[in-house]
Amino acid sequence: MQDVIEKASVLHEALPYIRRFHGRTFVVKYGGHAMIDADLKASFAKDICLLRYVGIHVVVVHGGGPQINETLEKMGVDSHFVSGLRITDDATMDVVEMVLGGKINQEIVGLICQEGGRAVGLSGRDDSFIHARKMPGVRARGEGGTDTIVDPGRVGEIVEIVPDIVDKLVQSGFIPVISPVGVDRDGNSLNINADTAAGKVAEALKAEKLILLTDVEAVRSGDGALIRSLTAPQAAQLIETGVIHSGMIPKVQCALEALSGGVGKVHMIDGRVKHAVLLEIFTDQGIGTEIRAR
Repeated sequence: MQDVIEKASVLHEALPYIRRFHGRTFVVKYGGHAMIDADLKASFAKDICLLRYVGIHVVVVHGGGPQINETLEKMGVDSHFVSGLRITDDATMDVVEMVLGGKINQEIVGLICQEGGRAVGLSGRDDSFIHARKMPGVRARGEGGTDTIVDPGRVGEIVEIVPDIVDKLVQSGFIPVISPVGVDRDGNSLNINADTAAGKVAEALKAEKLILLTDVEAVRSGDGALIRSLTAPQAAQLIETGVIHSGMIPKVQCALEALSGGVGKVHMIDGRVKHAVLLEIFTDQGIGTEIRAR
């Protein structure tokens, strides 16, 4: 009986959040270990379906770097990176589209549908809704420690999101699952960073929340304590002082750009925790770091 009462208490704790977010839009960036572990994949799909069934409009944007690496390796193609960007020639771009828009995207769609949701897979090429342009050369450290400019190939930066197709799917009760491939004005596909794509989609949809699943326990202070809430100026200060460093910097910068573009809040959560999305959104304490404009 005590277990039943505790379950009821959990539902009561969630009720104010369900009421507050009913009819609002959440964009969830799905990546990292949560996309590899079978139990975590099932947990994620259940979370997304529950959000939709309680009246929250959910849009999923996914990554797939490790899966792309694995496929390229099987094909005998080396992966090269500069400043965190994958050097993407024509052959690599074909693999990126095949893995992101094919295998990964359809697997996520299938998992959500299996749990009772209605999901539809998209890439930025569909209705050309992610307009992008080729990223210019990026600065890298060459031999002898000198700076050099490297052409990243078919890596894109987003020019505009035209969210009509996503809006229509959401309003029709579907969960759009988006692979981060953009298209330039000549119709060429471009490889887009998944965090960046999620942030720009959230801005275009005027999302209440952008949720970034990571492989770490969100943002920590200088003494290692989890920081549960930050304002944008505080987050920028932590980057400047080096408290936020390494791979966390681009994720926090993505969060700051989304907030400046009108997104309500950004949540960074550990995707290695089962039901991480529900625990962050529907409990008083949460499990990650929320970043708000002020």
